[in-house]
Amino acid sequence: MSSASSASTSTPPPDSSQYPAERQAQNKSSKALLYRLYISHTLSTWNARTFEFGAVIFLAAIFPRTLFFASCYALFRSAAAAALGSWIGSLVDSQNRLYVVRQSIVWQRVSVALSCLILVMLLAGNPENGLVLYGLFALIVALAGVEKLAFVANAVAVERDWIIVVSDSLGVERQELNSAMRRIDLVCKLIAPLGIGLLDGYSTRTAIWVVFGQNAISVLIEYFAIAQVYSAIPELGQGKEQGNATETPRSPGGTSTAPSRSTLNTIKDNICPWKDYFQNPAFLASFSLSLLYLTVLSFASQMTTYLLTLGFTSTHVSIMRLVAVILELSATCAAPLLMNKIGAVRSGLWFINEQLVSIMLAISFFAATTSQTHLKLAGLALVAGVALSRLGLWGFDLCVQYLVQEDAPEATRGSFSAIEMSLQNFFELLSFATTMIFYRPEDFKYPVYISAGAVALSAACFAGFVRQKRGHLLHTSKCLKRAGRSGRYQILPTIEEEVEMGDVNSEERRS
Repeated sequence: MSSASSASTSTPPPDSSQYPAERQAQNKSSKALLYRLYISHTLSTWNARTFEFGAVIFLAAIFPRTLFFASCYALFRSAAAAALGSWIGSLVDSQNRLYVVRQSIVWQRVSVALSCLILVMLLAGNPENGLVLYGLFALIVALAGVEKLAFVANAVAVERDWIIVVSDSLGVERQELNSAMRRIDLVCKLIAPLGIGLLDGYSTRTAIWVVFGQNAISVLIEYFAIAQVYSAIPELGQGKEQGNATETPRSPGGTSTAPSRSTLNTIKDNICPWKDYFQNPAFLASFSLSLLYLTVLSFASQMTTYLLTLGFTSTHVSIMRLVAVILELSATCAAPLLMNKIGAVRSGLWFINEQLVSIMLAISFFAATTSQTHLKLAGLALVAGVALSRLGLWGFDLCVQYLVQEDAPEATRGSFSAIEMSLQNFFELLSFATTMIFYRPEDFKYPVYISAGAVALSAACFAGFVRQKRGHLLHTSKCLKRAGRSGRYQILPTIEEEVEMGDVNSEERRS
């Protein structure tokens, strides 16, 4: 009787299939929010990539026949991010999410706009007074540091924190969301420099004013688009879960018994995020990704300059870069599929080894053909290997990003990601140093070998992370085990499935 009554009073859970209109409306609402997030991220990345490349060619036009000013500009811009990245991370962790992103948008746009005005002044005619000239250049460098720090804050907050909350709230696969954001980065990385380069070829002054105009126009769109995402997802407004915090003891009168904040305490506060970074389970994975920035094997200024010295034209280099970007974009499609099949850890292992093999094969051909009669052939071999390695690079990047999102605690997620970006900028500085030391084209082979060593060390670090995470590198018995008589190999279980199987086996042994 009681069971019958309970059965009669209980109501079955609503079937979502009974409400197609509501479900369709919810899907449309989720897509609209994602589009706003994509718009904000696209404008932020587009403006950053445009100014990053444009500022260098603007300085080259203002200060012709010397690379000193452009090199100093790039060097100090990266140094600012390397030195102050942990401070930016602490702000991301401690401040309101919307406040941090909005401040990053404003400071990015203001610093770029002021830089453009100063560049126009310098382009009109270099001041005869050397102090004024170097003072304006120093001001541009300082503004570049502000712009870089604001971009780091925006990238850390949105790509490493907002994405997790948005994907959980909207029920979107995080791998797909990460891939979409990375796809935006790569497209902007390709098209933005190309567009501003063509404008600069027509008129440097016009190009500077275009950069100024697009920053002035986009700031309002970014500002309100990200605010709409924030207001539509209540979880973004909730405070982050804090770890065990120790409060300063206070006397009965209400004053602190500890001494006032001293320099020693400030140093300790700056060191603590680094300590947490090294102790995080995802440290080796993050560090292995940062090591890959110690490279000249990319279609950046260093390798581009080397290819031009070999006799390749800018058109040839643009075509090579286009092929590399196509492979990079394919990685953003392949990485989510592979992670869904075998998990992020194994996928990362596959991608980093694909990059290592591609680089090693390219360098083998490069070393074998490096002579005065086969320089172009050596350059082509290097380009082919570098282009193929981009598939592994960006697939590995997405895998590590997912692992960091999983292992980094919510309360220190910003600090962890900001320190990771600081290390990336530090290793990028080291790559600049290698070409400053070995500046002759015939000595470019030494930075190439150093870059290959960094890739090999990165693969070793990630292998250590995999062994630490799983207790082994390869499942030889499972890899070679056939499924029945069909002769087809079994699909390897994901990491989560391995954990579940381990729990079941332990419970069976206890019973």
